[in-house]
Amino acid sequence: MANALGMYRTVKRLGIPDSNIILMLADDVSCNLRNRFPGSVYANPGRQLDLYGDNIEVDYRGYEVTVENFIRVLTGRMDPSVPRSKRLLTDERSNIFVYMTGHGGNEFLKFQDNEEISAFDIADAFEQMYQKRRYNEIFFMIDTCQANTMYSKFYSPNILATGSSKLGENSYSHSNDNDIGVAVIDAFTHYVLEFMEGANKTSHKTMQDLFDSYDAQKIGSHPGIRSDLFKRPLRNTLITDFFGGVAQAEVVPALDDHLLATAGGGDINEKEPVTQLRASPGMQAELGDTLGQSRNEWKALKAWTSVAVIGVLAGWVGSRR
Repeated sequence: MANALGMYRTVKRLGIPDSNIILMLADDVSCNLRNRFPGSVYANPGRQLDLYGDNIEVDYRGYEVTVENFIRVLTGRMDPSVPRSKRLLTDERSNIFVYMTGHGGNEFLKFQDNEEISAFDIADAFEQMYQKRRYNEIFFMIDTCQANTMYSKFYSPNILATGSSKLGENSYSHSNDNDIGVAVIDAFTHYVLEFMEGANKTSHKTMQDLFDSYDAQKIGSHPGIRSDLFKRPLRNTLITDFFGGVAQAEVVPALDDHLLATAGGGDINEKEPVTQLRASPGMQAELGDTLGQSRNEWKALKAWTSVAVIGVLAGWVGSRR
């Protein structure tokens, strides 16, 4: 559970708001009788940081964490009664970070030890998302045994993927807490989070920098990377394109003083968007042409909305816009 909560904390710290995050947790750790610190989840034995705390919004918990619900979140095939807070409201400009962790094996991941999702299921869900224009790019990360097999069936464009271990290989834990008696975080996720701690919202670190930081000896397994479906060079792809919130800014041409004075009818309220300025009848055409030009320039810009779908799906256990 600390795996998913650690990722959740990181993307929030880098600027992605809860409104753009779908968090799925089995939520059986913080209140488990074996937990000597009720209501808290820690990622290291020192317990310096409570990952659960008060500032957390869980969208799907307990028995809501199912294969069906996960697929429905990705594809947008939701019942009308499902609130917007549980929907992935993305479009063709959205960059999506999907993180999964739990117990798995060759091309499958368990959900709550009751059911499994296969590599084919995720691949087909991503294809539906592509056909429905629900993403611009996807970064898929998974931490489980034989994790790299889970992205082996992807076939949709603009998907970058990484996993914690290769076929036939286990993924291992990093830290054990003797007071609780269990491992509290996995090694792959621990070192990814350690790398991300050195980044901020304006970081120039790239996805290639992240992948170069992988150390199989420290992690205890061999992480994998799949980039053949991804168009951009990894050296030119910032980690904040997926892990961070990207502020959208509209570039408009400068309006001369005469136009501003006539359009505003006097003093201009700087907090009021240009599109709300009241133009006199004689100036409406000129103002309309200018605003139309700015809208066309805006459409030509490449702007992304970062979204995270984060799920912890088994055992002690992904941009809403």
